[in-house]
Amino acid sequence: MKIASKKRKSALLQNLVKDKILKSFPHLKKKDVQTASTGQNGPDILLSKVAKKLVGCQFEVKNQQKMKTIYDWYKQASKNTRLTPVVVCKMNTREPLVVLDLNDFFDLIKS
Repeated sequence: MKIASKKRKSALLQNLVKDKILKSFPHLKKKDVQTASTGQNGPDILLSKVAKKLVGCQFEVKNQQKMKTIYDWYKQASKNTRLTPVVVCKMNTREPLVVLDLNDFFDLIKS
């Protein structure tokens, strides 16, 4: 994949997250939630002080094929249930992580 394609793919996901934040917290303005430039140090979603208080999260956005295993686990968690699927995963010497659908995540934090 060419570098320009990778940047575009990443930017699309960053914009999706930015739009979800703005939709979940309608009193925030566009200037409160911005996307970082590719290669910029720090979080991928830049939040104003007000947005940081409301959202309470810092976002690192990754759009890569090598996460296929996590998606396989999520599919397994989704089978035969009406409950919210959640994956808890852990690497040796690391803290456990929780993976859930983006919409479910925003439903959770906007409550």
